[in-house]
Amino acid sequence: MEQVMHLATRLDRLKAAYLAAPAPSLAERQARLARLQRALLVHREPLCEALARDYGQRSRADSLIADILPCLQQLKHTRRHLKGWLTTSRRQPGLLLQPARLEVVYQPLGVVGIVVPWNFPVMLSLGPLIGVIAAGNRAMIKLSEFTPATNRVLTRLLAEAFADDEVQVCEGEAKEAAAFCALPFDHLLFTGSTAIGKQVMANAARQLTPLTLELGGKSPCLIGPDMPMALAVERILFGKSLNAGQICVAPDYVLLPRGQESAFIDLYRARFQRLYPGGLASDDYAAIINGRQYRRLIDWLEEAVAAGAQAHPCASPARDDEGHRLLPHLLTELPAHCQLMQEEIFGPLLPLVPYDSLDEAIAYLQQRPRPLALYLMSQDPALQARVIRETHSGGVAINETLLQAAADDAPFGGIGPSGMGHYHGREGFLTFSKAKTVLRRGKWSPAALLQPPYDRWYKKLLLGWLVR
Repeated sequence: MEQVMHLATRLDRLKAAYLAAPAPSLAERQARLARLQRALLVHREPLCEALARDYGQRSRADSLIADILPCLQQLKHTRRHLKGWLTTSRRQPGLLLQPARLEVVYQPLGVVGIVVPWNFPVMLSLGPLIGVIAAGNRAMIKLSEFTPATNRVLTRLLAEAFADDEVQVCEGEAKEAAAFCALPFDHLLFTGSTAIGKQVMANAARQLTPLTLELGGKSPCLIGPDMPMALAVERILFGKSLNAGQICVAPDYVLLPRGQESAFIDLYRARFQRLYPGGLASDDYAAIINGRQYRRLIDWLEEAVAAGAQAHPCASPARDDEGHRLLPHLLTELPAHCQLMQEEIFGPLLPLVPYDSLDEAIAYLQQRPRPLALYLMSQDPALQARVIRETHSGGVAINETLLQAAADDAPFGGIGPSGMGHYHGREGFLTFSKAKTVLRRGKWSPAALLQPPYDRWYKKLLLGWLVR
């Protein structure tokens, strides 16, 4: 209870600071973003070192590519375009409202809560924060309890970039996270699993807190019959190996033409061994974040094998129980009831699902919960158009994986079980702003013609003309 009260007190302080200065200027927002950019550059190496400690093994390159670089790119993009985003939007009032001036102004919401997962604790804390600050808000950030070393560096970074009445950082375990999500924020952004997302939504509903949920789900990869298998493997392996597959938009399973499974496995193994010749000892390949997540993956793998699935590890030895390191395993003949086919995998296990026709493959996608990402490997324009038109997902990448989430000038977000709402770039600015309609009148208003009494002949004539 004391911790909950402490969180509420901190939120009250941020709200009071916002009310004291509810409309930060463009120059003030730009200055805050510039401070954040400088602080991130200063702390980039300590952040990489801290991420490696939290994981047990995570390459500097993975951290730079997936955590640091996206934030720097978003900062540069936002600072470049913020003036245009802030511009009041003129709209047409239409004949009925003339004479009048109609416009939309973009107003800060107030204080935004950000709940950060463990897999990309830098990108998924600072990334949303960029949009929050650009929109003129203040923020309260709940960091993951599974990344303590990274949290310490992030806390220092944010304290250097912001006053404590601009951005507050919180830690704690599940109880504190639930209390955080129940606070009356002006907006709450949560990144995590679908199951926890449902709990977050229930907590936020009690306060009618607007939500952005970034969840995930089982992101499929469909290989078309025309696609060179070696090229498909190259693109898929990158998306499944970065951070050892612990990514919400990592390929979760592969749909491929029946009879091509062996070719896929051989090419995948050969390419993995070229990129990671040290196997488990490779400095470029990340460990699983902790014992709990490692044990979950091993349990699911063992359940699948016990049910009749064939596991094809990319090298031997394929696992290190003490170091929580697990090489990619491709799985064939996997029964549909297994956890690997029911739940988001979030690790280096990749089921292969053969299909006999494209109609069958697309029906398979349509019959499953809508994922955060969908990947298509095909050079066929007709198939590309069909997949975009006939399937639903948060986003689509064609002949690529993961990188659609790095597009600064495009929205990122899920649909249904994979989330709701968008952020990144202009969409982030809009998510964390109130688009307020403003109608301006002069001394005379034709609305007087629509007021009682309605039995005047000219009012009857006017209404009849308007609704014709």
